[in-house]
Amino acid sequence: MTTFSLLDLAPVKQGGTPRQALLDARDLARHAEFCGYRRYWMAEHHNMPGIASAATAVALGFVAAGTETIRIGSAGIMLPNHAPLVVAEQFGTLASLYPDRVDLGLGRAPGTDQETMRALRRDNPGAADHFPQDVQELLHYLEPVQPGQRVQAVPGGGTRVPVWILGSSLFGAQLAAALGLPYAFASHFAPDLLDEALQLYRARFTPSSYLDAPYAAAAVNVFAADSDAEGRRLMTSVQRQFIALRRGTPGPMQPPVDDPAELGSPSELAMVAHALRESAVGAPDTVRQWLREFCDRTAVDELILTGQIFDHKARKDSFRIAAELLSDFR
Repeated sequence: MTTFSLLDLAPVKQGGTPRQALLDARDLARHAEFCGYRRYWMAEHHNMPGIASAATAVALGFVAAGTETIRIGSAGIMLPNHAPLVVAEQFGTLASLYPDRVDLGLGRAPGTDQETMRALRRDNPGAADHFPQDVQELLHYLEPVQPGQRVQAVPGGGTRVPVWILGSSLFGAQLAAALGLPYAFASHFAPDLLDEALQLYRARFTPSSYLDAPYAAAAVNVFAADSDAEGRRLMTSVQRQFIALRRGTPGPMQPPVDDPAELGSPSELAMVAHALRESAVGAPDTVRQWLREFCDRTAVDELILTGQIFDHKARKDSFRIAAELLSDFR
């Protein structure tokens, strides 16, 4: 039985504002809660005019205040951008306000371009090299405070916020397995090593005080609509975003187009098709078959659905359709 959750990048649309993007994010989370999604994830990105979730813990707090039962989590916090103590305090605060509803996914990528990474990390450009040690330090701060412990996360100590390792390579899979933590793979934009990473994680998993057995998730794109043609049309907004990012010209999300060929050159379209190949696109029957095949192939414990769709109602409809289809898998 596969659990399903939702990853939202809080897209800022052409003609829109970050405020509206965050209001839409909370509305989407409420919708996901109603549709039966287990978790609502947000991701840390910086210097991206089309994404409003840079201050991820703040945005998650806003979403949590507008929902009741759905779990909220980061997918993820880019730990090398932060001191582990600060992250423990932020998510300890969330866990204190919203008990048993908070998850903390960690990644080691910068979540931005090189120049912005330098602005974030200042004099520590090699921070990613210390990711395993930083994860362990963060886990320590979330454990019950020990007698004589001089540095504490307040709030945070004793909350034991569930920590996940995120990745798009084999590194994260090995670390999650070694520490006995849940693992999520970013196959929605970096699919190449998905199968190998899942196999490696499961084979090397070491039981821990956090997990007795491996727990693996993978993210996929969903563009569900009344017809295959409309699903493909909805997808063109994220295709356009990918091409703009590769050109070094990121901006707000643009409306969809009828002909994907007008989005870029053949090589750019091939690049996007490769990056987004783990995508369920089309009418309900088409999406159902694709999701079924993906779940059978990967045997993931949790399927993370995402979908950058320009029209907010169409985005909600897409996630509703996917939830209805996945409920039949149980």
